[in-house]
Amino acid sequence: MIRRIIHIDQEKCNGCGACAKACHEGAIGMINGKAVLLRDDYCDGLGDCLPACPANAISFVEREALAYDEEAVRANMANKKTGFTCPGSMVKNIKKEPVENKAEFSIESQLRQWPIQIKLAPVNASYFSNAHLLIAADCSAYAYGDFHNKFMRNKVTLIGCPKLDSVDYSEKLTEIIINNDIKSITVVRMEVPCCGGIENAVKKALIESGKLIPWSIVTVSADGRIIE
Repeated sequence: MIRRIIHIDQEKCNGCGACAKACHEGAIGMINGKAVLLRDDYCDGLGDCLPACPANAISFVEREALAYDEEAVRANMANKKTGFTCPGSMVKNIKKEPVENKAEFSIESQLRQWPIQIKLAPVNASYFSNAHLLIAADCSAYAYGDFHNKFMRNKVTLIGCPKLDSVDYSEKLTEIIINNDIKSITVVRMEVPCCGGIENAVKKALIESGKLIPWSIVTVSADGRIIE
C-alpha cells in the first residue's frame, strides 16, 4: 500500500539518537552510529520523531510500505523490556492473554506526541495536522484517575501550569492555532483560581488567531470529580 512514512537522511543524521528515544513504537534504531527505520510496519506515520531531530534529518515521504501493525509494535516493545528480540515471523502469532486480576492491569498510555509541555512544544509539527487538541493543567492528570482514556484518547496533548511557569501561554498557543489545522480544543483545568490562567490563554489565543474552532472547558475538583 502507498502511505505516509518517515525517511531518514543518512547524510544529515548526526547519530545523536534523539529520534529513537522519541519514537514510542520502537520503529527507529541506531545502527553503525546512524538512525534507521527498522521496520515499516512499526512506523505509525505520526512523526513524533521529527521535532526531536536537531539535524532536520527526518521527513515524511509517500511510498509503498507495509501497513502500521499495532499488535507487532506492542509485542516488540514488550520484548524490549525483557531483553528478548522476537523474530518478525513470530510477532503476529502472539495473542493477548486475558487479564485475570484487573488490579494488576496497567492502562495503556494515550500520549501521541512529544514534547507535551506548552513551553517546549513546536509551533508547527506534523502531529498538529487535523488534530483535536487537549490543553490541560499539569495537576489535572493526577487529580482525575482515568485522564488518559477520558481526555487524551485521539488527541494531541499539551500541558502547563501558568502559576509555576509564570508565563502567558497565549502567544505560543496562537502560533500553534494559526500555523496548523486544529479541529477542536478541549481545556481541562483544576478548580483552583490559578488554573484560570490556562483557560484565559486559550480564549485569548482563539481570539488572536481569528479562527472559529470548537472548544470546551472541563473543570476538575481537587478530589478528582468533574464539576463543569
